[in-house]
Amino acid sequence: MLSYNESLKILKESKALLEGHFILSSGLHSSTYVQCAKLLSQPKQGQIICKSLCEKIKDNYSNIDTILSPALGGIVVGYEVGRQLNITTIFSERVNGKLVLRRGFDIKANSNVLILEDVITTGKSALECSDIIKSHNANLIGFACILDRSDEKILIKEKIVSQIKIKIETYKKNEIPESLKNIPCTKPGSKNLSK
Repeated sequence: MLSYNESLKILKESKALLEGHFILSSGLHSSTYVQCAKLLSQPKQGQIICKSLCEKIKDNYSNIDTILSPALGGIVVGYEVGRQLNITTIFSERVNGKLVLRRGFDIKANSNVLILEDVITTGKSALECSDIIKSHNANLIGFACILDRSDEKILIKEKIVSQIKIKIETYKKNEIPESLKNIPCTKPGSKNLSK
């Protein structure tokens, strides 16, 4: 199993964890930005991180029938963990703003389902997935992710099994520390806008 520092090194090398001055999708500012898609675009590094996460999942959960991941970020990590553990993996996707199962995916009643994400921040998508599991009369056995960057405001009250837990400080626009004000800011993410 990888240590915290080994995991951090891989995340930085793959540019999944960036340092600088970023405007997050929430509008808050931060000196750290996480984009696990960069890690998962590197098959060898992604496989190493997911192998370690699989070991943690096996230590915490048993009898997993299905892995459910929310699109888009959870699809690749869901596939890789499912492949390594030889567990059926499906994903939910947004239709009219709500996560649903499509593409013929189904969850059997009374089956045991693990929710797996790339990054958990607020827990909103994971909880939407838990609603899907409940609606199929199946059992939610837990939550797992590569990177847990949640804080005390997280909506999930159960334990989250993660490869790495990171506290990322965020600031409102009028509360940015001097050390961050002097660094040009970038708005990364799916829109990749600069500001």
